[in-house]
Amino acid sequence: MSADEISADLPPSMLATMNGSDIVVFRVPDDASDTTACSERYGIDLQDCANTIVVRYKKDGGEQYAAIVTLASRRLDVNSAVRRELGAKRISFASREVATELSGMEYGGITTFGVPHSWSVLVEAAVMERERIVMGAGIREAKLLLSPQRLLDLPNATVAALAT
Repeated sequence: MSADEISADLPPSMLATMNGSDIVVFRVPDDASDTTACSERYGIDLQDCANTIVVRYKKDGGEQYAAIVTLASRRLDVNSAVRRELGAKRISFASREVATELSGMEYGGITTFGVPHSWSVLVEAAVMERERIVMGAGIREAKLLLSPQRLLDLPNATVAALAT
C-alpha cells in the first residue's frame, strides 16, 4: 500500500499539522496496533514507542484538555508532575468517548499531531532523548516514525520531566 493510500485514511487535522517529508507513515494491522503488540511484531524497543495520553483538568474555573507524549517504557506521574506542569487543580484521564470526539481520532491511534490548538501538549523529557520514535497516526492501523524533535514544532508544546 502506498503512502498516498495510507494518508487518505488519516484524519485531516493530523495531516494538516504533520507537514514535511521527514515523518514516515506506515500501515499496521489492527491486531498489531497496541503498543506492546506493535513492539513485539516489528522488533521496536518499547523505549522508542511513544504513547499520546489525553487528560482533562480544571484550571482557572474551567475544564481544559492536554495531550501528553510519554514513552511506553515509562510511567507517567499524572497526579503530581503532570498536574503541577499544567497548573491544574484537578486532573484525570479523559474518557475514551471524549478523547476521540475532541481529537477527531481513533482510540488507540490518538497522536499529538492534529489535536486542537487550545490543548497543551506536554512531551515527557525522556522522549526527547530518543533518536527516533514510533507513535500513533490518528487511526489504529497506521503509525508514525519520526525524530522526537518534530514534536517541538507543535503549538503549545512543552518538554518536562513527567514520568519515572
